[in-house]
Amino acid sequence: MTIDATELRRRTAELLAAHPPLETDRLDFLKARFDAGLAWIHYPEGLGGLGGPRALQAVVDAELAAAGAPDNDPRRIGIGLGMAAPTILKYGTEEQKQQFLRPLWVGEEVWCQLFSEPGAGSDLAALGTRAVREDGGPSRSSEAESGGGWIVNGQKVWTSSAHLARWAILIARTDPDAPKHAGVTYFVCDMTDPGVDVRPLRQITGEAEFNEVFLTDVRIPDAHRLGEVGDGWRVAQTTLMNERVSIGGMRIPREGGMIGPISQTWRERPELRTHDLHQRLLKLWVEAEVARLSGERLRQQLVAGQPGHEGSGMKLSFARLNQEISGLEVELRGEEGLLYDDWTMRRPELVDFTGRDAGYRYLRSKGNSIEGGTSEVLLNIVAERVLGLPAEPRTDKDVAWKDLAR
Repeated sequence: MTIDATELRRRTAELLAAHPPLETDRLDFLKARFDAGLAWIHYPEGLGGLGGPRALQAVVDAELAAAGAPDNDPRRIGIGLGMAAPTILKYGTEEQKQQFLRPLWVGEEVWCQLFSEPGAGSDLAALGTRAVREDGGPSRSSEAESGGGWIVNGQKVWTSSAHLARWAILIARTDPDAPKHAGVTYFVCDMTDPGVDVRPLRQITGEAEFNEVFLTDVRIPDAHRLGEVGDGWRVAQTTLMNERVSIGGMRIPREGGMIGPISQTWRERPELRTHDLHQRLLKLWVEAEVARLSGERLRQQLVAGQPGHEGSGMKLSFARLNQEISGLEVELRGEEGLLYDDWTMRRPELVDFTGRDAGYRYLRSKGNSIEGGTSEVLLNIVAERVLGLPAEPRTDKDVAWKDLAR
C-alpha cells in the first residue's frame, strides 16, 4: 500500500478511535502508536514505522497534537532517539532491533553515550577502554566468532543522563595491535551492571548534568555487539553524525533558542537599549534566523537517507551563536546580568540550554563548543569532508595503538 498523507491520516484516526488519548494510559497509548507504525514512519514495518517518506511524519504529529495525544518526551530520551536508534537500525541484528527500539521510543528506557574519555575527547579514536574476550579468544574480526561475551574495563567522561540510563552505546578497544581507528568495537552496555559506577561531574553552572563512568569487569554478551569486531569506528560515525544533527539541527520556532529571551528583554526593557547594542542584536537575530532555516533544510535532506557531514557545520553555528547571544544578553542587562540565581548541585533529568536566568544561559553555553564534538574538530571535518580541502598530516594513522605516545 502506498503511504501518503491521506493514508497516514486514516491510520492516525484509527489509532485515536481505538485508544482515545484522554481515556488511555500515556505509556499504553505510546506503545499502541509504535505498534501502528506511527512512531517514526520512515522506519520499517514492525519497528515503529511503515517504510514511508520521512517528510510525512509531520502529518502524523499534527493530527495527534490536535487530538491532545501525549508525546514521548523527546528531550528526556534525546540520546536514544537521535543517536542510539539510527545506529541500531543500520547495524543491529533483527533481534537487537526488536529488543531495543520499542522501549527506547516509548521512553521506558533512557540511553546514554559512553564514547569520550579523559585522554580521548577531541581525538576519540585514541580511546583506551578495553574489551577483552571473556574466554581469552581472538579479538579481531577475521578470527572472531559470535557467541560468548566481553569483559570491559575503563573510564568514560562527559556522559549525559548516565545517572538515569538503562542502556548505553559504548565503543571500546578490542585490538591494541591495530591502528587506533581499526581496533575499536561498538557495544550496547547495560548500565545496571554492578561493574558500572556513575559519578556526577559538577559543572560551571553548579549542576551535575554530566557524569564520569567507571567500568570495572563489566560483562557484555556478544549478542550486544553492534557491527563487526574491529569495525566500531565506522559504526560510531553513524552515531556521531546523527548526534551533531540532533544538537545543531533541532527544530525550533522563530525566536526560539537563545535569541528568544534576549529579544523579549529588548522589547520589555527600553531603558536598557543603546544604539550599539541594537546593531549587535540585529546582526545576531539575522544569524539565528539563518541558522534556523538552514536546520530546516538539513532536516529535509535527511528524507533522502542518513545525515551527512553538514550536521557538523550546523553544530558549529549552534555553539558560536549561543555563546555570542548569551554574552550580549549579560551585557544588555548590566549589573543584573552578573547575578546568578542558584548554585545548588542538582542532577537534572533534562538538558536545558536556555533555561533559568541570563547568568545560567551564559555559563551553560560555554559547554556547547565542547559537547558533541569540539568546534576545533568540527572545523576540520567541514574543511576536509564538506569543502574538500587537503587533510591535515596524520603521522599516527598507521601506527598500532599500543605504540602511540600517551
